[in-house]
Formats: sequence, structure tokens, C-alpha cells
Amino acid sequence: MSCVSYARQVHGADVGRAGAGGGFAGLVDILVTAERGVPLAIFTADCLAIVLCDLSAGALCVAHVGWRGTVRGATQTAVRAIVGVGGRTGSLRAAIAPSIGPCCYEVDEPVTAELARAFGDRWRAWATPSRGGHVMLDLWAANEALLVEAGVPPEAIENPRLCTACHPELLYSYRRGNRGRLATLAALPA
Repeated sequence: MSCVSYARQVHGADVGRAGAGGGFAGLVDILVTAERGVPLAIFTADCLAIVLCDLSAGALCVAHVGWRGTVRGATQTAVRAIVGVGGRTGSLRAAIAPSIGPCCYEVDEPVTAELARAFGDRWRAWATPSRGGHVMLDLWAANEALLVEAGVPPEAIENPRLCTACHPELLYSYRRGNRGRLATLAALPA
């Protein structure tokens, strides 16, 4: 087993390729590898950690995706990145780690303006109006839809829908003031 590959995440959609030695992969939010036994790490505190894997092709990808990553195309970029190292969209399995849910994720106009710019009115299907000028945003539904559009079979997407803000006894949540980080680790079997 190699050292863990990790990145300094910047809420974007850039990709770093992890090699056999592991270690720091750069200022990126997506890590990809076709190397067996190379663990990839993503750190979150409310954002989604998405893991994509095609075991038969020996391809793995992890992505840090918040609202900024969603509007910048991180989910679609992650699918393209894993295809770039040999994965096949129809064979991908996806998992979304615990993250902030639509029950607790309230956003306002600066965020909704970016969603509208990226998705037109489509973003409204991922939001429920709350108090004046605010909506409860469902990043789970948004990124599940984007994964399916990128070719991941809907039945191959696992999401426990476990909200970080609702479970402070189990999980860190930046929005709830619990400033620790969750680590999502994944590796292809050696």
C-alpha cells in the first residue's frame, strides 16, 4: 500500500492524478488513479465527497463537491477524469458520503444567482423556498442528477442521505460550528 494521495481543496473542478507514491497532488478538488493500492483522500465538513469506481477497469476517483464545485462542473469533470484513466460510465459505481442535507442547507441570492447562471431555471428543482430570499438547497439531488446525466447508472449511485448538520454527535459540520473535518478514503484493491 502506498502513501495516501491528498490535495489542498479549493472549491473548484480541477483534477490531480495520483501516482504510485501517493502524497500531495496539488490545489485540486478531484483525485483520480488507475494504480492499485493507492489510497485517495478527500476532506469535507459539509460538502459532498463523491467516490467513483470501476473495479473491472481498475479506475478510481474521489471528488470534493460543494455548491461552488457543483456550478463549476466538478461532478461531470470527475466522471470524465475516471473515463480518462480507463473507467466506463456504464460500469461506474458512485457513493456520496455524509454531507449537509436539504433539511439544513439554506442559501441566499449570491448562491442562487450562480446556480441560475450554471443551470438556468433547472436549479429550482433542487431547492425548496424557505424564508424571504432564501432556499433550502439539495446538493444530493443536484449531484445525483449530474452523475446520471454524465452516464452513471442511477441504480449504481449510493447515498445514505446522512446530514452532517443533523448529526453533530457523529459528524463534523462547518455550518453547525463544529469545525473539524471528515476524511473520505478510497483505494483500489492491491
